[in-house]
Amino acid sequence: MSPRVYWTDYTESIPAFLIIIGIPLSYSIADGLALGFISYPIINAFSGRGRDISWVTYVLAIALVLYFVFVRSQMG
Repeated sequence: MSPRVYWTDYTESIPAFLIIIGIPLSYSIADGLALGFISYPIINAFSGRGRDISWVTYVLAIALVLYFVFVRSQMG
């Protein structure tokens, strides 16, 4: 069974779309994936589905935000 994106569910489709456009625009697969991993818990939390996802997802999103703020901003 192949993974599918349900484009009618915006809590799933917006992070997937951000990954799709983030990879070529940032010239980095890791940065594009990080954009999706950061946006997924934020969108779910604002849509009222914050309890549906694991706490590990929140920790990963926070770690990626901290990485971009403190590490990547110093790299230039």
